Amino acid sequence: MKVGLSGAAGLAFGTLFKGLKLLRPDRPIHPRGVALTGTVERRPGVAASGIRWIDSAGTDEVTARLSRSLGTPPGWPDIVGLALRITTETGPADVLLASTLLPWPGRLLLVPHRRASSSNLTSLMPYKGAKGPVLLAARTEPGGPRLPAAPEGFREALASGTWSLGLYHARPTGRWIRFGTLTLALDPDRADSATRFDPLRHRLPGAAGYRWASRLREPSYSAARKPPG
Repeated sequence: MKVGLSGAAGLAFGTLFKGLKLLRPDRPIHPRGVALTGTVERRPGVAASGIRWIDSAGTDEVTARLSRSLGTPPGWPDIVGLALRITTETGPADVLLASTLLPWPGRLLLVPHRRASSSNLTSLMPYKGAKGPVLLAARTEPGGPRLPAAPEGFREALASGTWSLGLYHARPTGRWIRFGTLTLALDPDRADSATRFDPLRHRLPGAAGYRWASRLREPSYSAARKPPG
C-alpha cells in the first residue's frame, strides 16, 4: 500500500501519541484546560472565502476549551490551544486553533506563549473551500484583558468578564480578512471541558478537507479518541 509523505508523517505522529497516552491516559496533549461558552457573530467582509459558513452572516452559540499543549509549569511558555464547538444549522462544527505567527510562512509555525491574550491563533491546516484552501485565525481585540495561558491564572484574570477575539480567514499566503467576532466567558457549570473536539468529523458548513491533511491528522486523533486503558 502506498502511504505517501503525509501518510508516513501521520503514522509517525500517531505512534508518538500512543506513547504519550501511556503517560497521560486521558489527554496525551493539552492535559488541563478551561471550559468556556459564548457566541460567534459572523459579519462577512468584501472578499469571500468560498466556505458557506464564513461567507454568511449570523450568530451561533459556541462552547470552547482553552489549554496549553505540553502542560508546562505556570509562567512557562507553551503552545496555546483554543478548541471551539460551534452550533450550526447542520450540526456541531469543531475548529482547532493554536498559537502561531500571522505573516506567511509563520502562520504554519507553532509558537509558545505565556499569555493567551497575546497569542495569534490559527488553524494551521487549511480547509477546502469552493475557491481553494482557507486558513482561519483569531486574535484578541485591542484593549481586552491580559489573560495568562495557565488555566488557574486564566480563570482568575477573566473572572466574570469576557474575552473578545476577531475572526479572520486567508489563503495560505494571502492577507487576513476579518469576518466575525468570537466572545467567550467562563463556563459557569464546569471548570474544564470533557468534550473531544474533532474537526475531521465535525466540519464547518460548506467546508471540505484535503486528503493529505486527513492522512496527517487521523492517526493522532484516533489515538487520542481511544478511552484510557
